[in-house]
Amino acid sequence: MTIRKKQPEFGMPLLVIDLTGPNGNAFSLMAQASKLARNWGLDAVSILREMKGGDYEHLIQTFDKHFGDFVVLER
Repeated sequence: MTIRKKQPEFGMPLLVIDLTGPNGNAFSLMAQASKLARNWGLDAVSILREMKGGDYEHLIQTFDKHFGDFVVLER
């Protein structure tokens, strides 16, 4: 899992999303997932459907499952 507590910025990965800020709300995460999926040739529709299949915690876990190798989620 790549969801972590906030850390100082040292050699950051490709993308870091602060879940406590404006980019951490469900709609923003779904928009980011859609954009990343399209850019990486993934099935955005099925990923978004999976993200919507539960509560907010499920949504971020699903986001992490699909994009966690390149995106770090911070709390």
